[in-house]
Amino acid sequence: MDDDRRICLAADIEQYSRFDTPGQRTAQAQLARMLRAAAERSGLDHGTWSVQPQGDMEFAVLPAGTSEQVVLGEYVTYLAAELGGYNATRRPTERMRLRLAVDSGVAAIAALGFSGPAPIAVARYLNAPEVKRALAAAGSASLAVVISDRLYQDVVRLRFHGHDPEQYRRIHVEQKGFAAYGWVRLPGVDPQDAGEPWRDTPEGGARPPARAAEGERPSFVQQDVHGTAVQGVIHGSVVHGVVPGGTGR
Repeated sequence: MDDDRRICLAADIEQYSRFDTPGQRTAQAQLARMLRAAAERSGLDHGTWSVQPQGDMEFAVLPAGTSEQVVLGEYVTYLAAELGGYNATRRPTERMRLRLAVDSGVAAIAALGFSGPAPIAVARYLNAPEVKRALAAAGSASLAVVISDRLYQDVVRLRFHGHDPEQYRRIHVEQKGFAAYGWVRLPGVDPQDAGEPWRDTPEGGARPPARAAEGERPSFVQQDVHGTAVQGVIHGSVVHGVVPGGTGR
């Protein structure tokens, strides 16, 4: 099973539907370009990633052994820089803002792509209302990054590779049978200036009644789109159609 552990990530364009058809074509091309460029500038081989493009978003499973520190550090830094450079040359209506979700865990090849908790977690984090609100609340931000609690505890909290825990804010994501903590960062934005309509209950504070107490539920529940707890293959969400052993393109 350890051989199935991978870093999974997904990037999604905010308010993609506001673009007209030529604008959508441009946005898709630029998203693909920026994701490749950020990987290459970080020393990562994007050509070895199993990638599933889906119009306004891209889901990827990275090769075993990819450095979590590099993905959360250099890759995020260069992606923010690529976005900043692109937006600096565009009119306000043409600018792009992205949400990026990252988790590390089991992602096993399945008939329609990948199965396992990590692909499901990435999908839930990416579409969490808390993450969307974080990006919307920070008008100067071009990128909102949300990572799993596992990555935060293993990499960020211990300050590996120069990571700064003070740049992250905790959220609680509860969607489609999935429930877990995540951590949001807005690169280039001081957390103190970002506003906090999306922040989770502070450490030591009371948790809202809708959230179960620790130990009463698992960190996530793996379900299909019909709500049945089965293998956890995502159909019609983010991971179907990935070609086993290939890039999915």
